[in-house]
Amino acid sequence: MLQLTGITKSYGGRRVLDDVTFDVRPGRLTGFVGGNGAGKTTTMRIVLGVLAKDAGTVMLDGAEVTASDRRRFGYMPEERGLYPKMKVLEHITYLARLHGFTKTDASARATALLEQLGLGERLNDNVETLSLGNQQRAQIAAALVHDPEVLVLDEPFSGLDPLAVDVVAAVLQDRAAQGAAIVFSSHQLDVVERLCDDLVIIAGGTIRAAGARDDLRARYSTRRFELVSAGDAGWLRTEPGVEVLEFDGGYAVFDADSDETAQRVLRQAVAQGDVASFAPQHPTLAQIFKEVIQ
Repeated sequence: MLQLTGITKSYGGRRVLDDVTFDVRPGRLTGFVGGNGAGKTTTMRIVLGVLAKDAGTVMLDGAEVTASDRRRFGYMPEERGLYPKMKVLEHITYLARLHGFTKTDASARATALLEQLGLGERLNDNVETLSLGNQQRAQIAAALVHDPEVLVLDEPFSGLDPLAVDVVAAVLQDRAAQGAAIVFSSHQLDVVERLCDDLVIIAGGTIRAAGARDDLRARYSTRRFELVSAGDAGWLRTEPGVEVLEFDGGYAVFDADSDETAQRVLRQAVAQGDVASFAPQHPTLAQIFKEVIQ
């Protein structure tokens, strides 16, 4: 497990990270979200040893991370860093060889990974000829080719179309299933919410919320319910303790002032006619994000 505890960083007199603490657990995808300038990239660079921290610890499996440990990390920066004149397969093979694989093994690993990422037909193309989305896939291959135990990815879905997002997501989920600890930043909150097991929200250099996705949704949920019934749900407007937010015939979304009120509404709906569904509405990641950064 990768553990960050009390990470602090200042530039001049400005503190950009303040007591940043969270875990990245093996076998799980951790989404790291925040606005521009929130501190995501700085945190990732400290994890990788690219930047020095002012205080705090970065630990792997209970011991402070060393340079040797970081050879077991995979990193994809937000800025593309591939050699534009190299062929795609040649480039990824070269990076695998830097991690100690033989030429044969490195080529086999690179080929299999690039094919998995949908670049099988572009193996012998120069990197500079690829579209921005395909360059992004190649950059992800560069981070993965040595089978790292920890993956740190800065905006891995940037520039990808929906189909490419699904391809990359499947690759990352496969790596997590094999036991890798994966943390990635993204501005695409819908993608983060769909993929991640755990979430970390940062704003102004401080962690505002962290934990399992479903736990956070439960923690920040309100008594908001969706009712779908066969009859007209207009009667909800006069129910005490109920605030109707959306209404369309038999469909309604409402807030209840207590669990007892919600149950009373359900009983009334059943008495009025057939109820197709009645369920609580959990907040989206975007809604949680807006609430915790205010």
